[in-house]
Amino acid sequence: MIEPREPKYRWGQSVLAADDLYNDGSLPDIAEDQLLVAAGGPGEIVQIGHHREANVPIYMVDFGVVVLGCLEEEIVLAEALA
Repeated sequence: MIEPREPKYRWGQSVLAADDLYNDGSLPDIAEDQLLVAAGGPGEIVQIGHHREANVPIYMVDFGVVVLGCLEEEIVLAEALA
């Protein structure tokens, strides 16, 4: 069994969207490919999960207007850009 990869970020940290984030179809009430959060949009990590098959952490990020599951490359620490 492969050990789960440790997450880079922690619960409660303030983050920013690293790129524009679009609906990939996982939000059925919103049009697919609709912009959800513009690059630089602020959020907070509210939960951390793990994708077993890919062995990567998944971050639930509350961006205020929507809560999204994000990969590490889709977010950056807010304080890193301050």
